[in-house]
Formats: sequence, C-alpha cells, structure tokens
Amino acid sequence: MVMILAVAIVVGFKKEVRNKVIGFGSHIQITNFESNSSYELQPLAISDSLIGHLSSIEGVRHVERFATKPGMLKTDQDFQGIVLKGIDSDFDWSFFKANLLDGDTLTIVSDKRSTDVVVSNYLANLMGLKVGDTFLTYFVQEEVRARRFQIVGIYETGFVDYDKLFILADIKQIRRLNGWDEDQVSGLELLVDDYDRLDEVAEVVYFDMAERLDRLGNPFYTQSIKELNPMIFSWLDVLDINVVVILVLMLAVAGFTMISGLLIIILERTNMIGLLKALGENNRSIRKIFLYVSFFLIGKGLLWGNLIGVSLCAIQSWFKVVKLDPAVYYLDAVPIDLRIGTLLLLNVGSLAVSLLMMLGPTYLITKIEPVKSLRFE
Repeated sequence: MVMILAVAIVVGFKKEVRNKVIGFGSHIQITNFESNSSYELQPLAISDSLIGHLSSIEGVRHVERFATKPGMLKTDQDFQGIVLKGIDSDFDWSFFKANLLDGDTLTIVSDKRSTDVVVSNYLANLMGLKVGDTFLTYFVQEEVRARRFQIVGIYETGFVDYDKLFILADIKQIRRLNGWDEDQVSGLELLVDDYDRLDEVAEVVYFDMAERLDRLGNPFYTQSIKELNPMIFSWLDVLDINVVVILVLMLAVAGFTMISGLLIIILERTNMIGLLKALGENNRSIRKIFLYVSFFLIGKGLLWGNLIGVSLCAIQSWFKVVKLDPAVYYLDAVPIDLRIGTLLLLNVGSLAVSLLMMLGPTYLITKIEPVKSLRFE
C-alpha cells in the first residue's frame, strides 16, 4: 500500500508540474542567438518554409510562433508587472483550454489586430478584473506606449510563478509595439510526440538549426524546456531518489518481518520436519512446503495492500481529498498517476524479492536432524 501510494503520488506530481512548465514554454524553443535571458527577445524572421521543415522532423508534433514583451498592467486601484505573450493562429490551445476557468480563448485572424487577451485567475483576483473588463498596459521603451486590452478568458494552472506573469494576446500587438515586420517573432515553440524522446529530438533540431540564418542574418539558438528551466527539472529528478529510498525501506522492513515470521514457523514445526525426514522426505521438498506457505502469506498481504492502496489513489484522484498550497507545491491537490504497468511491476517485483528473501530462512531446515528434532519441545 505504501509503495503504491509513493509511486503514484511522485509520478503524478512530476507529470503535473512538468506539463505545466511545458504548457507555458513548450518542449523546445528556438530564439535569436543574440537574445539575453529576459523576456525582451531579439526578433527572428521566420518563413513558412522553415515552419514546414521543422514540422517534418521526426518526433516534432507541432510548431508555433510566439513573441514576448514585459509591461505594466494598471487599473484605477493598482498596478502589476506582467509579460505579454503574443500568439498566432497556429497556437496550440490544448493546455489553456484544460485550465480555462471562465470565458473563452482568443480568436486570431490574419487581417485584423485583436485587443482581446486571456489572463490568469491570479492576476484577475489581484487587480479586481473579470471577463469583459478592459485595462491599460504600459510598455517602457524609447517612448512609453500604452495599450488597452479586453479580457475574454481567465485561466488558472496553479503554477503561481507563471500565472502571475503571463497574459496571452495577439502577436500583432507586439509586432506593432516593437516595429517588427510581419514575419518577425521572438521565436518558435516546438511540441514533441513523446516526452521520453525530448533530448533526442532537441539535439536533432539544435544541429539542424545551428548552421541556418534568417533573412536578416540572425543565427538560431535551440533549447529544450529542461535547459530553459534547469532548476525545476533537476528538482523533479531528485524526487526519483525519494521513491527509491521508500521502496527499499519498505522491502527491507517487510523482508525482515517475513524472515522472522518464517523462522518462528520453522521452529514451531521442528517435530514435523524431523518426522517428514524420518519418513524419507528430502530437504528440498520440505523447503518447498514452507515456501508455499510464505507465498500464501505474501499473496494475502499483496491482495489487501493493492485493495487499500488503489482505493486510496482512486479517492484522491476523483475527490481531491488532500489539498496542497499552490504557492509552494504548484498544485492545489495531491496528484495521482497510477498505471496498470506500474502496478503489475510493483506486485511482481515485491513478490519476487520477498520469495528470494525467504530462501535464506528455509536453509535452516537442512540443519535439522530427525533424531534430535523428534525429541524437540
């Protein structure tokens, strides 16, 4: 039960946090090599042919343009620093649709510059805004510029570090603010088919783009989401160690308990062992009897452990009984991700390790002599 809960929670936590980071930044980003680490990126001129080429790379599922620009959101009562993320009609809305609380997503058309935006619930509550409200955003550059936007949707991911920053808007707004051409963007975001192949696909894209230049002679720089957020993904990798420690401790505790239990059973049955030997049974056959008994006891424990563990996982997954502070854990409830393959692997592994640990105590049977054991009390 403890092992099932530990694996389900840690795997679920890693998956949820990882998906939220990817939802805001995609799997792979291609930006201008001369850009710094801020959200005020140097532009790249992106052609449709380049988009088509990247889409044809094995493992790449989707390619989209983006642009970012920091600014200051201001209402009559308060102000807040934000990052305006410009998106185009090719934007993948699946992540934000799954986290949309109110309103709708943006509708981007090629021949019209939209003033609609999608903001986070964190910003909406902080600034006292709701769907349909308008607000001013100021952008500090050579000449301070202001833009009025209207809220058409409110999302909430629980990832406060990003929720308090990003506002989704029409990419044409950022192009006009920066004086960019129609084909210029801050960069490209790529989504891959399989996260497990992320490093492999990112390497292919990196070398493919390393020798290319845009029409203005700007070089491309490719980074995976792991490179863009090394601290978060390093932290998630450390969680695997916690799972291993828990599994080892549980197996050790269970193993020593079963070993001591089997030794007691063998000592209680010393007379029976001696009698069986006197009747001609060999050590191997008698050891099998006690291994069968051990298998029955282990199987009973596995049955109850599975019933309780899976039931607790189902209750938490459906009803979110155990809550979390999103500001600390990036999630509002303990996540659960339990798959049939993982469950079978845990059961088979636990059973195999437990039976292997039972072989040691049964060796004591070979040391029992029939003459002495029949007189044993």
